[in-house]
Amino acid sequence: MPRQAREFSESGYMHLIARGIGRQALFEEDEDYEFYLSILRRFCRETGIAVCAYCLMENHVHLLVHDEKEQVPILMKKLGVSYSGYFNKKYERVGHLFQDRYLSEAIKDDAHLLTVVRYILNNPLKAGICAARDYPWSSYALFASPSTFLDTRILQDLLGDGERYIAFIAESNDDKCLDCDMVPRSDRWARAVIQECLGFSSGTALQGMDRQQRNAALQQLKQKGLSVRQIERLTGISRNIVQRA
Repeated sequence: MPRQAREFSESGYMHLIARGIGRQALFEEDEDYEFYLSILRRFCRETGIAVCAYCLMENHVHLLVHDEKEQVPILMKKLGVSYSGYFNKKYERVGHLFQDRYLSEAIKDDAHLLTVVRYILNNPLKAGICAARDYPWSSYALFASPSTFLDTRILQDLLGDGERYIAFIAESNDDKCLDCDMVPRSDRWARAVIQECLGFSSGTALQGMDRQQRNAALQQLKQKGLSVRQIERLTGISRNIVQRA
């Protein structure tokens, strides 16, 4: 069946989501978040796209962009190729990193735009990580700092000063937006996977395996969607070993 053509926004504003394949973690360390933001800045300059809001979660990315020349497919391809190459080389990994197609949602009007901004910035709260204001890998704190990369002028026009912006993001809401059901899975879930797949009540049992068996078990856990940090925490096996398995 042929793929449905992308819907471009008449307003130029679009909500985009890039997802890790099979819930694959996209970011393991602060350096990874920083690298993604660096190439996002670079490719936005190259394509003429402005970012109005963003949030980098462990296994997916939300972007609200303004694209007047229908350059979003080029931007997302550049981001996917560049970041996958970086990530796979760093963690000695092969294969696809991102789900084959990014998700996109055309922004219809100002009210829709504000709803999407609040939804994007509250992703950490929704995931049970922290409040929007405390999350370091989103544009929340950059409302008053527009640049050639991040353009918050429309948010300032619609919301006014910073106090109104803070109050709006913090408002109790049940915003319905494009979603991808990619909330990081809990350690309780991860322990159940270890029990089901490997038959161990505790992940530390992997330490008693020989190298070949251990690496096969670690590969299986990563394929099931456990993050490297999660496996390290639950098994006591060092991150380098988990990454290279």
